Amino acid sequence: MKKRKLLSIMAAGIMAVSVLGGCGSDSSGSAGSSTSSGTENAQSAQSDTSGEAGNVLRVGMECAYAPFNWTQDSETTADGTTAVPIYGSDYYAYGYDVAVAQMLAEEMGMELEVHKVEWSSIGISMDAGDYDCIIAGMGRTAEREMSYAFTDPYYYRDNCIVVKKGGDYENVTKLSDLAGTGCKLTTQLGTGWVPLLDQVEGAQTGANYETTSECFMAISNGTADVCIVDLPTAQSAALTNDDLTIITLDESDTFTGDDEMVNVCIATRKDDTEFRDKLQEAMDAIGWNDKEKMDELMSQVITQQPAAN
Repeated sequence: MKKRKLLSIMAAGIMAVSVLGGCGSDSSGSAGSSTSSGTENAQSAQSDTSGEAGNVLRVGMECAYAPFNWTQDSETTADGTTAVPIYGSDYYAYGYDVAVAQMLAEEMGMELEVHKVEWSSIGISMDAGDYDCIIAGMGRTAEREMSYAFTDPYYYRDNCIVVKKGGDYENVTKLSDLAGTGCKLTTQLGTGWVPLLDQVEGAQTGANYETTSECFMAISNGTADVCIVDLPTAQSAALTNDDLTIITLDESDTFTGDDEMVNVCIATRKDDTEFRDKLQEAMDAIGWNDKEKMDELMSQVITQQPAAN
């Protein structure tokens, strides 16, 4: 009897070691498989508590990219427009992205929930199930379409360059005017503007920054000479910074391949096309395919941002 019992214990021990060995093999042998499984589990878990089931439109954005989105202390803007509480904080968010999200949430009969996240991890956090879509001034690029599903554009933007007022580059009107000058370029990390830096012949490609605010600060203090960015963001910054000059380059002599950054779209997880389609249906229902409406709202929110933004 004792011998049989001992053999049973030994067999159980061998099985336990085998199971543990299998887990270790999966983890070390394929990080992608482990991450994918974790993401699927997170998506499965969040689907029960968000979206249509929870009647909550959970949106991720920087809350630091005026005029598309920003953070403020008060629950209303200067003209009394209602801002949205930032999830897990005592602050509020507003801007073009928030205004569009409010309209979509109302059309879909959902409560809006804004999640503040660093730009560098905005896609990772969505895949992890922290929120269900990104409405954050994100340009739809071919590279991003490999990872996310996108709606039609909810804003069409123009790009520009920003230089220091009174500086060496204030009178630039064409891209070729920058060639061979050795100017120091900058833009925001992880954006479609980064590839455009290489189009300035003979320029110095120094540090890029996590936020556009840091980019503009670099122009003001001389760390950088030229910032490539979108026009609304530049106009927003110029309202509170007299050091900046905005230049829209001549169409005949400007950056090429920046068309993708013009289309600002809502992103969902790649396989969440059903939710993407619901967002698209809501956009269509409120007629949010009219550039005139888009420009009107953008002009309005630029005037609503706090001075700190």
